[in-house]
Amino acid sequence: MIKQILSKLPKKVPKSDSSDSSRSDSSNSTSFGNVFQCTNVGSTISSKLNVVKRVSSVVFPASMSAGVEAVDPCLSFKDVSNTQKQSLFISKLNLCCKVYDMSDPDKNSTEQDLKRQTLLELVDYVSSGSVKFTEPAIAALCKMFATNLFRVFPPKFRTSTTGGETEDEEPMFDPAWSHLQVVYDLLLQFINYNSLDMKVAKAHIDHAFILRLLDLFDSEDPRERDCLKTILHRIYGKFMVHRPFIRKSVSNIIYRFVFETERHNGIAELLEIFGSVISGFALPLKEEHKIFLWKALLPLHKPKSVGIYHQQLTYCVVQFIDKDQRLASSVIKGLLKYWPVTNSQKELMFISELEEILEMTSMAEFQNIMVPLFRRMAYCLNSSHYQVAERAHLLWNNEHILNLITQNRQVILPLVFSALVHNAQSHWNQAVLNLTQNIRKMLTQMDEELVAACQRRIEEEESGASAAAERRRVTWERLEAAAAAAGVQSSSVGGGDVLVPVKSATCSVAC
Repeated sequence: MIKQILSKLPKKVPKSDSSDSSRSDSSNSTSFGNVFQCTNVGSTISSKLNVVKRVSSVVFPASMSAGVEAVDPCLSFKDVSNTQKQSLFISKLNLCCKVYDMSDPDKNSTEQDLKRQTLLELVDYVSSGSVKFTEPAIAALCKMFATNLFRVFPPKFRTSTTGGETEDEEPMFDPAWSHLQVVYDLLLQFINYNSLDMKVAKAHIDHAFILRLLDLFDSEDPRERDCLKTILHRIYGKFMVHRPFIRKSVSNIIYRFVFETERHNGIAELLEIFGSVISGFALPLKEEHKIFLWKALLPLHKPKSVGIYHQQLTYCVVQFIDKDQRLASSVIKGLLKYWPVTNSQKELMFISELEEILEMTSMAEFQNIMVPLFRRMAYCLNSSHYQVAERAHLLWNNEHILNLITQNRQVILPLVFSALVHNAQSHWNQAVLNLTQNIRKMLTQMDEELVAACQRRIEEEESGASAAAERRRVTWERLEAAAAAAGVQSSSVGGGDVLVPVKSATCSVAC
């Protein structure tokens, strides 16, 4: 029975059997075709995996890619399963860590286009909201940011003697901006991501990362500084633990700019960020914030290039006074300390800022600084630069400032009246003369007796000055006569080497 069953089973054909040659042509062609196709697919997959492994090992550290399944970065997120999207995301980040020289557009053009397309895919994927930022993903993302963004700028060959308000040089644009812009967009979306784990993120967006980010504000490309402004503001708002460090680091940048280099491209952007930061300070103001005002913001009035950032600086100062009006007197004292003497354009900016500050100044604070303030205003009213003189006259058209002057006219009018009289007598500009006459009429209507008293005092000072000048003239004539007499006596003595003393009564003239 067993032999009958075994005889019915098909016999095993040996490999060297000639029955292979008896197969039909169609079956032969099908078999070889399948073998050939499978071989090609296998070789293609293995070659792609080898490329991915090679890219991952070269571009990214082995520790960061450990435990991550290697996926071809050229694949689309739509072509992989949900479980592989995280690995594909990291693989694409690894691919974008390669930095190319963008100064030559024809060099590595294919690789540059591939990288930019990959960056755009990453931005779209993050904006879709389906990404999950795990520890490896955040580490790979911050690595890509650091590799592409953090760089050393070339030395500046521009002159540092020209002020910012007269800067005629064209801004310089980074040739790599087509890539940098997408990287900045990705960084902004990463920070704004709603489900971002802040505990994990702050381990990578740390102090070192923020310092390198602040260094980028010195970029000469205004587009990059604008992106950095938005990103730093988002970091300040979302990473509350880093707020004191950011304020301290920005203060150090300002100190270095004011007291050492006087060269920095991003002061305006940093001040614009702090304008909104200051408006969010809680009351009462901390001593740290007041120190930032006194030691960082007020010294920023000193550099010649203040015109570049003066608008943002004024806004920050006004925000401080809006928070605490008691700071107005100290701010005005700081302005007077750094008041320009020979730079008329800076003087115009200072007067405009002073007007904004005085509009928010209380009576008590105004009385603390009105004497040194209007001594300076007297010089401005009497300035030979017609724009400075005109701008100083226009302060009197401000209703709040005029009210402060009116209530303290007994102190202020004697300080400025002589400058108005001098203008009326000798200023060369007709517009300034007209403004001077208008202010004198206004003061007369305000307090006619005080104006008359100031006029009499000026006349007395002028007469006293004329008498003193006459006395000096007479004194010098007597001295010249005494010296001439002494010379005649010495020349009449023989020998020429003997000096004849002059009687003390001859030189007893009061000088």
